[in-house]
Order: sequence, then C-alpha cells, then structure tokens
Amino acid sequence: MYNTAARLKDPKHLGFLVGYIARREILTDLQLSAALEYVRSHPLEPLDVADFERACGVGVCITPEQIEEAVEAVISKHRAELLAERYHFNMGLLMGEARNQLRWADGKTIKNEVDLQVGARLLHQVLLWSPGCAVNKQFTEGKARGSTHTAQDALRDCQGLVTEMSPLPLQVRTRFPPEPNGILHIGHAKAINFNFGYAKANGGVCFLRYDDTNPEKEEEKYFTAIREMVEWLGYQPYAVTHASDYFDQLYTWALELIRRGQAYVCHQKVEEIKGHNPPPSPWRDRPVEESLLLFEDMRKGKFGEGEATLRMKLVMEDGKMDPVAYRVKFTPHHRTGDKWCIYPTYDYTHCLCDSIEHITHSLCTKEFQARRSSYFWLCNALDVYCPVQWEYGRLNLLYTVVSKRKIIRLVETGAVSPAPARLPSRGHQQLLFAQATMEPHLLEACAREVLNEQAPRAMAVLEPLKVTITNFPAPKALEVLVPNFPADESRGFHKVPFHQTLYIEETDFREEADKGYKRLAPGQPVGLRHTGYVITVQNVIKDVSGRVIELEVTCTKSDVAEKPKAFIHWVSVPLACEVRLYERLFLHKNPEDPSEVPGGFLSDLNPDSLRVVHNALVDSSVHSARPFDKFQFERLGYFSVDPDSEEGKMVFNRTVTLKEDPGKA
Repeated sequence: MYNTAARLKDPKHLGFLVGYIARREILTDLQLSAALEYVRSHPLEPLDVADFERACGVGVCITPEQIEEAVEAVISKHRAELLAERYHFNMGLLMGEARNQLRWADGKTIKNEVDLQVGARLLHQVLLWSPGCAVNKQFTEGKARGSTHTAQDALRDCQGLVTEMSPLPLQVRTRFPPEPNGILHIGHAKAINFNFGYAKANGGVCFLRYDDTNPEKEEEKYFTAIREMVEWLGYQPYAVTHASDYFDQLYTWALELIRRGQAYVCHQKVEEIKGHNPPPSPWRDRPVEESLLLFEDMRKGKFGEGEATLRMKLVMEDGKMDPVAYRVKFTPHHRTGDKWCIYPTYDYTHCLCDSIEHITHSLCTKEFQARRSSYFWLCNALDVYCPVQWEYGRLNLLYTVVSKRKIIRLVETGAVSPAPARLPSRGHQQLLFAQATMEPHLLEACAREVLNEQAPRAMAVLEPLKVTITNFPAPKALEVLVPNFPADESRGFHKVPFHQTLYIEETDFREEADKGYKRLAPGQPVGLRHTGYVITVQNVIKDVSGRVIELEVTCTKSDVAEKPKAFIHWVSVPLACEVRLYERLFLHKNPEDPSEVPGGFLSDLNPDSLRVVHNALVDSSVHSARPFDKFQFERLGYFSVDPDSEEGKMVFNRTVTLKEDPGKA
C-alpha cells in the first residue's frame, strides 16, 4: 500500500490498484512494478482488466517444483563452465536465465534455489577432487606422465561420471580450528556445535585442529582447555591435529607457489602494508629465482623480523592486495622447537590444511567471507583439492564481550577468573547467515529449558537458620524420598535425612508477617517440602544483639493439619559448601560501544557480578557429585559443581536463576 501511494503519480487509478492489493491478487514487488507501469502507459479509463491481469501476473501461481526444475535446467546448460570455474562463475547468469523462464517467481526464492543446487553440484566436485577419486586421480596420473592436461581438461574427461553422480553418498568432513592463544567464549561454543554437530547429523567426522602458527601467543593451558571444552560439549574429535603437523608440506607448497609466479618475497614494512589501500609492492615482479633464494634466506634466519615476508599475488574480496603467506619470527615453537624461524599466516595455512585433511565443509563466521577469494585462489593456484567454504552469522551477546583479546585483559586485570563458565551442554541454535546479537535472557531461557530436563533436584540453604523440632516423631533421623524430577517420578528418587535439627533459609522466617507474606512466622505455619509435615513456631531464640539464631517449632502431620499457605525447602544433616552467585559482568548492554561507555569496557564492570556465599549448606544427596555435574537447588536456581571442590567443602556455581513469578512472595 505504501509503495503504491508513494510511486503512483496519477491518483485516479489508486482505488483500482488498492483493490488488487487488498484481495492479495498483487503480492510481490515485481507484480506491483508491472501494475504501476501498466497504468502509466494506459492513462485513459477504463482499463482493460483482462489485459491488465495478464501484464501483472494476476492469478499466476509458481510452485516450488517449477522453480526447482527451471534452476536445474539452467545449471545443466552451464554445467561444464560451472564445474571448471567454481565460485568464479557468474551466478547472476543463472539467476537471470531462471527469471526469464519464470517471470513472476519470487527472486529471493530463485536465488535460494540457485545457491542450493550450485552448492550441491560443487560439493560433488569436492569429492571428485579429493585424493583417490576420479578427476583428481586422472589429473595427477597425467601430470606424472608429463601430460600438459589442465585440471579443467581432467574434469571434462570425467564429465560422464560427474553427470551420473546424483545422488552421491559423501562423507561429511568438518573441522574446528581454534587458535590456542586465549580462552574460548560463547561464540566458540556455537562454532563447536556447528562443526561437530553438522558432521554428526550427516554421519561424518570432525577434526579438532589447533591453528598453532603464532608461537608468541600460544600456551599449553589453552590447548588443554580447548580440548576439555569440546569434550564437555559432548563431542569426541575424529582426530586431534595441528597446523604445525603440516609445516614441511606447507613450506614445499610455498616454494611451488613461487615457481608458478604466484608469490614473491617483499621487504615492505608492516606499517606500509596495513589497511586497504597500501602502496603496491615494488618487489611484486621480482624474478622467480630471486624470490626462491630470498625465501630460502628467510628460512635460514638471514633476515630479521619484519625485514622480509612472502606475499601471494591476489586481490581479496575486501580489496586487500597480496596477503602475507610467511613472516619471520625468532620464537621457538611449542611442538617444533627451533626448527623454523618462518611461520605461515592464517590466509596461507587455513585452506591448505583443510585440503590436506580432505575437509568437505569449511564452516566459518561471516567475517571470514572476505578471505574466501584467497581460500579458493590458493588451492586452485597449487592445483590441490579445494574444499567449499560456508559462512554463518557470528554470535554476539549483550552485557558481555566476545573477544579473546578482551577476555584475556579481563583475566590479567583480575576482573574475572580464567576458569571457563559452563552452560548446559545441549545446544539451542539456529543457523543464521546474518550476524546475531542475543539478549542474555534468551540464552538463560534456553538454559532453563535444558536444565529442567537434565538437572536432578536437591535442596540447599544459602543463609542457614537453625530449626529444632521439639516433638520430632522419631528417636533418630528419618529418611525422606525426594523425586529427582518431580514432573516425572519414573526417573527415580533420592533419599535425604530428616532430623529434629534442620536448617531453613533465614529469609523464610519473619517475626511479623506482613500482608501477602506466606512463609514462616509466629502464628503462621509452613509445610516442609517432601516430608509430609507442617511446622509451627513455638519459640524464637536470639543472640545478644537481637538477631534471630534459632527457632523452636512443633510439627504436625500434613494430613491432619490445616493446609499451610506455603511450603519451604530445608536441609538436615547437611554438607558444608561454598556457593558462587553470578550476575551480569557489565552494567551496559554494549560495553565496547564508546557512545555507551566512554571510559572503555574495563570501566563498565558490575561490582556485584559475583557474590560468594562461604557457609551455605546442601543436602547429602550430592555427596558423590563430580565437577560440572548439574543440579536444581529447589527455589534457588540451577547450579553446577566447580572443579575447585575438595574433600569436605564442595563449591557450586549458579548457572541461571529459576524462572519465578514476578509477584511471588
């Protein structure tokens, strides 16, 4: 309606067009544009309705099957060029030809179908180029015999096999390739779930590959923490590898890249080549033999750090020219020692390691899209198997920072502990191709949903108040059965002792009951959860300062007592524990935004982000719990066992609070 009113110059046909829109006979912008053009070119009334409807596609229904068939026909027409050129092929040509066949089809739907089918075709080609498969075998055997056939010739020679490859069983191979130079954050959890989860869902395998190409910043503790995090999320790597495993092969390929005239040794300083518009390198066209000798000198340590780099001859999607492939670093490597003083960069290493490990789906976040061109270019420049890169949206979370560099600063300043926080291991994720910024309460809602199903119940008291039952019905402690999951008692029970001495929350007692207060007070009894008893205050004991330190109560069977207004949790013969209660780390939604926090993110720390309760009590059912075991402490929240726990003093971290009714007393 808005577009019609804004774009229609002559209002005399406005009512006519609005009628078609209101009846949903004109549905798309394409139809509206055709309708507006029709009324402009037919200024005289009345309009020929039948001719108008033909011109605007009124009543034309394009089915998904028609779109699928049209796109398939167009791709089949250009199959040879598509498989030869891969992602260099002009996809707009496919879109245009499909649109010509289906004029009134939704353009976005056509684009999605083109992306889907092109991805499937190129994935088939991925398998062909993997070691031992048809096209790659023909190409490599031909090269060994001295053949001048190109990769495209080999592909055409096997064209019949390519045509017969639908559907084709593939083993999906993914990888999670973190740099071992910092603490993982929630964005990495998304990447772990995508890579391992996608492989698992498709019967494939996923590698854990450490991208250990920067020895200055790598520490053993990060390697260990990364492996633990992957396993804690429920995944076992198919293999644990390192980029450094392939340093010899990467160096050999670098020499080959120089020989092919696709790389050169450059002496521009780091400051000179920063940004997107650096001056061209005066050494870009130096002779191949000269670059080979200089690269060997780099390897032998004849250049200082920053005096020489090996650069690749390409322009990336973001306009950056000739990215660096190797640089000099006189830093021993944690695995290779002093063998190397030159180390490959991410732009050089990433795609080649994917190729070596025969990865089929190189999954990464959208910020790496600008490096896609170098990914494909490098594999093709060396005539090695080229995986397909797929990007998904980066995950950001409000009230926190999602940056390893900034998290390290928080640890170094003592603002946070380096111990990783653990959310529920089952992921709640949606594949988003745009960057996503999540509110913490959405994440917390997902955590509650999972933990409600995973975390057995227990009872804990954070601020204990002693209660003595003066008419306890037995000479010794009774055993009370508590359901592990009250909504599904088939999942079992655990036993807790019920003794004449027990402890309740200090906040569950008031000397005077205000209006609306439903818990324990003189003259206002409460039920004790799971016991079948109601307690009534008989005596309030205070210390010299007037603080209540103990209650003496009597108990009555709940089936004969008047129904109390509330039931409270309690512990008896408990275990001592420490409880850590976490709140938001920062005060503002976007602590990295200078307009919100001019003083920088370190100035925005919430002073109440952690409260430690040193003298809490928990029931004895948790005595055999291990680190990261999860529990719901009734009426308090969801907690997990911290690795800091030791004999005689367990430590629990609160993962998330319970979802309470706002008006609950």
